[in-house]
Amino acid sequence: MAKALVKPMQLSRDDLDACTVGCAIKSVSGRIYTGICIHLSCGIGFCAEHAAMAEMIKCGETEIDTIVAANKSEVLSPCGRCREMMVQINNANFNANVVLKHDRVVKLRDLLPEHWMGS
Repeated sequence: MAKALVKPMQLSRDDLDACTVGCAIKSVSGRIYTGICIHLSCGIGFCAEHAAMAEMIKCGETEIDTIVAANKSEVLSPCGRCREMMVQINNANFNANVVLKHDRVVKLRDLLPEHWMGS
């Protein structure tokens, strides 16, 4: 589903584009939320994971069961910013399943091993 969202498009300049990465999130309720990336200058774009999380929050959910991001050729690991966003919207997301390359699935907590988890 994430790869199906990848439909690269040029934006206003040669170095600006969108839809080169797609993301699908399955929430704990079983609903699927999707998003695409937008690459802009000055760091004001956002990752596909951010767009999918925003869609999930818009629908009143914050807890992720499984998340996967991909470009046309491979599954991608969420960047540090995306990992942090997942736990900040809901601490239960430390237990979210993150799909990595070669169909490997790990818990988000394993990608944030030194993260402060509060008291």
